[in-house]
Amino acid sequence: MTAATLPASGGLKAQLAGLALPLGVLVIIAMMVMPLPVVLLDLFFVANILLSLVILMVALYSYRPLDFSSFPSLLLIATIFRLALNVASTRVVLTEGHTGHDAAGKVIKAFGEFVIAGNIVVGILVFSILVIINIVVITKGASRVSEVSARFTLDAMPGKQMAIDADLNAGLLTPDTARARRAEVAAEADFYGSMDGAGKFVKGDAMAGILILAINIIGGILIGTLQHGLTMADASHTYVLLSIGDGLVAQIPALLLSIATAIIVTRVSSSHDMGSLIAKQIHLRAAWMPVAAVLGIIGLVPGMPSGVFLFAAAAAAAIAWFGRTDLNNTDDSAAPGTDTVEPADAKPSEGITPDDVADHAPVSLQIGYGLIPLAGEGGGALVTRITAIRREVSKAMGFVVPGVRIRDDLTLPPNQYRIRVGQVIRGEDVVYPDRKLAIPGAGSARKLKGIEVKDPSFGLDAVWILPHQLAEAEADDHVVVEPESVIATHLSQLLYKHAADLIGPDDVQVLLDTLARVSPTLVNAVVPKLVPLHTVTGVLRTLLSERIPIGDLRRIVEGLAELSGRNLSAPDMAEALRPMLVPLLLQQMTPINTPMPLVTLDPELEQLLLRARRQGDEGLTIDTGLAQTLVKSLSDALEEATGQGKQAVLIVASQLRRSLAAFLRPHLPDAIVLGINELPETRRVEVIASIGGQSQLPSR
Repeated sequence: MTAATLPASGGLKAQLAGLALPLGVLVIIAMMVMPLPVVLLDLFFVANILLSLVILMVALYSYRPLDFSSFPSLLLIATIFRLALNVASTRVVLTEGHTGHDAAGKVIKAFGEFVIAGNIVVGILVFSILVIINIVVITKGASRVSEVSARFTLDAMPGKQMAIDADLNAGLLTPDTARARRAEVAAEADFYGSMDGAGKFVKGDAMAGILILAINIIGGILIGTLQHGLTMADASHTYVLLSIGDGLVAQIPALLLSIATAIIVTRVSSSHDMGSLIAKQIHLRAAWMPVAAVLGIIGLVPGMPSGVFLFAAAAAAAIAWFGRTDLNNTDDSAAPGTDTVEPADAKPSEGITPDDVADHAPVSLQIGYGLIPLAGEGGGALVTRITAIRREVSKAMGFVVPGVRIRDDLTLPPNQYRIRVGQVIRGEDVVYPDRKLAIPGAGSARKLKGIEVKDPSFGLDAVWILPHQLAEAEADDHVVVEPESVIATHLSQLLYKHAADLIGPDDVQVLLDTLARVSPTLVNAVVPKLVPLHTVTGVLRTLLSERIPIGDLRRIVEGLAELSGRNLSAPDMAEALRPMLVPLLLQQMTPINTPMPLVTLDPELEQLLLRARRQGDEGLTIDTGLAQTLVKSLSDALEEATGQGKQAVLIVASQLRRSLAAFLRPHLPDAIVLGINELPETRRVEVIASIGGQSQLPSR
C-alpha cells in the first residue's frame, strides 16, 4: 500500500507546485481591484522587499547569465506585484489618509518619517534623486547593454551553430553533446532577447512610480481639503508623508531589481560567482601599492583629514602586502588526470630545481604566446575540446588516457604548437588564432584567398581564411574548422598512434584492480601467479601499437591464462590474442551491418613476400623497387577508399601479417593489416582493390 501511494503523493505535490504561480498571478490581479486590509498591505510590502533581495542575491551568485534564465519572467512578475501594491496603497492613502499617518500601515509610515525627517522638501528631493539614479543611470545603462548583447548574440548564433556542426563532423562532439550545445546556443539567444525587452519593464516601472507619487500628493491634498475639511498645511504634511513613504516602499525594491538586471546583463560567464571573480582579479599587488602611496601623500597635505586618509593608506598597503603579484596567477590546483594550463616558468637561474628540467607529463602541448588566447583563463575552448578528445580516445582504446599539460613556451614562434608524448616530440604545426582552416570538399570549385597549408591531421590541402570569408567557404563546400579544433584533432591522431606509450605498469594495475571488483577470482589466479605484471603490460602495449582496443580486459586475461604454459613472449601472446579482439576494432571502423572494405594482395606477390619472410626470419627482405611499388599501390588504394568515405584494411596470410605490418608501419602508420584468420565469420566483406600482379613485380 505504501509503495502504491508514493507516486500519487509525488504527483499531487508536483501539481500543487505547478498551481502556485498561476494562483499567485491571480492574487496580484485581485489586489488591483479589491481593497486590502492594512495588515495585509504591510505583509505584502515586506514580501516585495524580500523578493527583490532574493533576486539580487541570486544574480550576484550566478556563474553565468543562463544560470538565471528565468530572470526576465521573474522580473515581470515582481514588477506587476509592485504595481499592484502601488494601486492598493494609493486606494488606502486617498480614502483613509485624513485619519492620520497610520492610515496606510506601519511600513509606509516608517519609510515616510525616516526619509522626510520633519522636512517635506527633503523627502521630495531624496525620492527624486532615487528615481533619477534608477532611470538615468542603472536602467538606461542596463537597457543599452541588453540591446547590444541581444544584437551580438543573435548575429553570432549561426556561426556558433556551424562551429558545433563542424566539431560534430570532426568527431570532437558526440551527438548528445552537440544537441545540448545547440540547445544552449538557442537558450542564450532567447535569454538576451528577453532581457532586451525586460529592461523596458524596469524603466516603465520607475516612470510609473513618479506618476503615482504625483497623483497621491495632488489627489490627497484635494481630497483632504475639499472633502474632509483639513487645512492646506495639515493635508500637505499628511498626504506628502504617506505618498513619499508609499513611493519609497515601492522604489527601493525597484532599485534592487534594476541593479539585479544590470548585473545579469553585464555578467561574463565564469567558473566563479561575481564576488569571488572580482576579488580574485582586483587582489593585485601592483595595483594597490600606488593607491596606498597616493592616499598617504594626500593624508600629509595640510588641511586634509589626515586620520581618515592615513587609515585608508594603511588598509591599501595591507591589501598590497597580501596581494598577488601576477594577474593570471590563481590558487586553483588541477586534479590528477585532468587537462591543465600552466604558464611558462619565470624562476631565477640560481633557483633551478629538478622539477624545472624534468617534465613527467605523459602528454604535453606547448604553445607559442600567440596561441595563449585559445587557452584563456581556466582553459577556454582548447581545454574543453582536448578533454572531449581524451574521453573519446579512452572509450575507443579501453583505458584512461592521461591528462594533457598545456604550457606556453616563449622559445616557440608565436603561432606554433608542439605535441610531446613523454619527452619525445610527436607533432608540431602552425595555427592562426584569428583565422579559420577551410578544407575543400568534393564539390569545391573555388580557390580561396588565404594562407595555403596542409592539414596537420590528415595531410589534406587546406587554407587559413579570415572570418569574413566563412560564408564564401561554406557556400563552396569547404569544411571550416576552428583553430582550437585543428590542434585537438591533431592531438587525437597522435594519441591513437602512440597509445602504447601512454600505458605503463601502474595503469595496467589500475585496470586489473577495476576488473577484480567483478572478477576477483580470475585476476587473482592469473596475475601475477601465471603471468607477471610486466608481461601483461607488454601484451597490452603490443595490442595498442596496432590500434587494437583493450577494453575487453576480462577476455584478455582469460586468454593469457590459456597461453601461460606455452612459454611465449609478450608479442607472441598479443598475436595469439588478436583474433578475438579484432572485432572490437572493426566495429569502430565500419558499422556492423555494412560490408567491410578489404584490400588484398595478388597471390603471386603474397607468395613472394612469404618467401622473403622466411629468408629474413621475422623481417621482410625485399628489394627497393618492390618495396616502393608495394607502398605506393597500397597508399593509393587506401586513399581512394578514404575519398569514398570508407576505411579499408589490408588482408594477408596469417603467417605474413606481423612481418608485413612491421614493414609498413614507418611508411603507412595508419594502415591496418589483418590476418585472414582474424576476420569474423559473421562480418560481410567487400574487396575494393588487389595489390600486385606481373606488371608491378620487379624483374628477377
